[in-house]
Amino acid sequence: MLVFDVRERLELSPELAWKSLIDWENAPQWMPGVAALRAAAEPAVGAHIVFVARGKERTSTITALEPGRAITMESAQGGVTAAYHYVIEPSDPGAAEIRLRVDCDVRGPMRLIAPIIRSAIRKADQAQLVRFREWVERPG
Repeated sequence: MLVFDVRERLELSPELAWKSLIDWENAPQWMPGVAALRAAAEPAVGAHIVFVARGKERTSTITALEPGRAITMESAQGGVTAAYHYVIEPSDPGAAEIRLRVDCDVRGPMRLIAPIIRSAIRKADQAQLVRFREWVERPG
């Protein structure tokens, strides 16, 4: 089920936007609640990304990839599966648009609190692209 779908215009090329998006080491600069993030290799379908959030180590799996354009990362915990779909597209010359769509599937007993879970995801991550834009467009 869709949690949110947001877009942000970036004053940089799609190539630089992509390079910044998959810069795992610097992702905590713009991903709220993420203290550290690491990946063992270049992005590839099936690759795992390990991140620390709220003091706990968690894992996401890349489930879809169009190098230079789109990546989907899924994480599952208990009966909750969240999928973060990022897409970068050219905008005006030298600019790009980035989109983030988040879907969340809730199964089993967790279904009883599904609205609370989706609301928490929305609250935590809906401004993620604003933070990304501020990070990639920062001076110097």
